[in-house]
Order: sequence, then structure tokens, then C-alpha cells
Amino acid sequence: MNSESQTQTPTGYMQNAQGHLVPESKVKPLDMLRHEMVSDIIGSARGLKEEMKLFKGNILDDIHTFVTLAAEQYDTVLGGSKGNLSLVTFDGRYKVMLSVSDTLTFDERLQIAKQLIDDCIHTWTKDSNDNIKALIEHAFQTDKAGNINTARVLGLFKLKIDDPDWKKAMEALKDSISVASSKSYIRLYERTGEEGKYQQISLDMAAL
Repeated sequence: MNSESQTQTPTGYMQNAQGHLVPESKVKPLDMLRHEMVSDIIGSARGLKEEMKLFKGNILDDIHTFVTLAAEQYDTVLGGSKGNLSLVTFDGRYKVMLSVSDTLTFDERLQIAKQLIDDCIHTWTKDSNDNIKALIEHAFQTDKAGNINTARVLGLFKLKIDDPDWKKAMEALKDSISVASSKSYIRLYERTGEEGKYQQISLDMAAL
């Protein structure tokens, strides 16, 4: 039930899952108790979610401020906000790790790169070996939603092939890539136990 439907519900009534108005006097006490309990839990969860968003924002601000201060110590300027960091307390007990993950997309030049690669394969194999072609087809294979597996495509860059046509294909592939979005991940650790291994401080309810 969304907040809009709740504000439109007349006093003395409750809206059921089908959207029908039911007098509160007709709602069973157990159903009423369940409704109130679940609503309270969700309300608290929403509040906690906002607190966690604020907490994450504060951490990112603190890290950015610290890194900027550290850069000033060496008379340099940060080129941007991206980058993976690992910050540890002086006594080594606590550690904060920041990692940035980019979501990549491909434009129409991906198909150009594929055609150039196909041309290379045709020249190399002269139709005598389909194994390389099958490997390339796998890299460009899409899922049910029509999405390309980014990791498989990027894996083509690891192939050390000294051929001008292949290099031209890799250039087209490189140019087809753009960053759709970036997401920052923060992980907190504490050194515990006799062995002194870092254990992640989980903020996931399922792991508590």
C-alpha cells in the first residue's frame, strides 16, 4: 500500500489488498495487529535506509576531504573522484575500503568492431577452422534481454594478436565503450581474533 492510497482512505476505513474500503469495525483484530506491526517495521526500515544513505554520504565526503588534504601535502591536485582506496587506522585495527565500479555500455561501433573481427577470422582461417569464430561469437552473444556480456567482450583485449586489422577492430571496440554510470562501494573492517584477520563489519541484515 503506497502513501498516496493511505491519505485517500476515509477515517474509520481501511483499504484491503484489492483496493476496497473496509470499515475498521469489520477488520479482524489479528488482521489489524498484523497491519500495524508490519507498517511500523516498514516505517522504521525506511527511516534506517535514509540514515544509511546519509551515513554513506558522510563517509564519501570524509574520504574525499582526507584524500584532498593528503594530495596537498605533495603539491598535487586530484584528477577526479574515481579510484579504489584502502584506509587503515594507525594501530591497524580498523580499515575502510572504497571501490568504484563503472557500468559500461556499447554504442553502434560495437557492431563495426564485430564485423572487423569477423573479417580477420575469415582471412586467418580460410574457413578451415571454426573454433576461433565460435569463441568470438560467444563473446558477442546476448542474453534474453538482448544485453551483451561486458566481461566477455572486454576479454578480447587480452588476446595478444599482432595484426593490423585486428588492432583496427580493437580500436573500434575501445571507441564503442562509454561509462553509463559509476557506483561507490564502502566496506568496513575490524581486526579480530587471535590471528588478527580483518572481518567485515556487515551492514546487511541477512548477515547479522
